[in-house]
Formats: sequence, C-alpha cells, structure tokens
Amino acid sequence: MSQSKKAKPSSFDVNILRGLALLAVIGITVIIYSIRDHVEEFAAYGYPGIFLIALMANATVFLPAPGVAVVFAMGSIFNPLGVALAAGTGGALGELSGYLAGFSGQAVVERTETYNKINPWIQKYGGWAILVLSAIPNPFFDIAGIAAGIAKMPFWRFLLFCWLGQLIKMAMFAYAGAYSIDWIASFYK
Repeated sequence: MSQSKKAKPSSFDVNILRGLALLAVIGITVIIYSIRDHVEEFAAYGYPGIFLIALMANATVFLPAPGVAVVFAMGSIFNPLGVALAAGTGGALGELSGYLAGFSGQAVVERTETYNKINPWIQKYGGWAILVLSAIPNPFFDIAGIAAGIAKMPFWRFLLFCWLGQLIKMAMFAYAGAYSIDWIASFYK
C-alpha cells in the first residue's frame, strides 16, 4: 500500500529559499536604483510602460523612485482607469520585494519604532491593514510588506490586498492628473 504524503520542506530548504529571496530583493533594488534616471522614458510605451514604471518604483526597498508623479502625468494623457490598472498591477507586483525581504527572515526593521507600530496592525487586521496602508501614499509601506512577510501572511492574500490598495491609490493619482490638467487647460482656452 502506498501512501502519498506530502513531504514537508526541511529547514535547510526553507533557509535556501529565504536566502534567495533576500538576494533577489537586494539585486532588484540595486538594478532599479541604478536606472532610476531613465524610468520616465518607459512612459513612451503607454500602458506597458506605466506598468513597468510602477513595478520598478515599488520594487525598491527604502529607496525612492518616481512612480506616482508619472501616474499623475499619464492620467492626463491616457485613460485614467487604464493608467490605474496598469500602475496598480505593477505597483502590487513591485511591493512583493518588501514581502520577500520579510519572508527571508533577515529583516533589520524588527527593532525599529515604525515596525513596532505597524506590526500589530498587520497581526490584528492582516490583509485589511495591507489594503489601507497600500492605498494611502506613505513611506512606510515597505515596512508593512516586510511585517507581512515576517508574519508569513499567505502570498496570495498579501498580493490581492496590496493590489486592491494600489488600484485605489493609483486611480486617485491618475484621475487627479486627468482633471487637474483639464482644469488648468481651461484657463488658456
């Protein structure tokens, strides 16, 4: 009689995955930071370019990259809803770098005051905290992603709630760009 039991990964395998996740986060951050001056050029490629800009802007951990400013400007050129969908999807995928940094278990932020304020929210509200924190422009979302990774929030849950929050935030910027540019242009007619 054969029993099909699912093999549980060994601690060695988990440590290898954590190490690879940490290396991926560091590598992505270095690459994106090195090309940060050329990011706006992707906007010429329309929605795929907007997706890439948002992906790269959100994939850096703790380093600023121009993301929402481009979304604001592109909202006045393209359909704001399309801009929000492209940027929200790219932004959510980019935020996985913080989650992976937390999952790697190598998070230095665990001893910071900001982490100690955000972590209880993640522990208590889970995905809803991720949604709210990703929907508002704030410099602390990387720490929320790290906290979610440390808490071993399911990958799909983090990604779903982050995506919903990013959609809300990017829609606000895209529509603000569309309406403010139209409003300013009305003075020159």
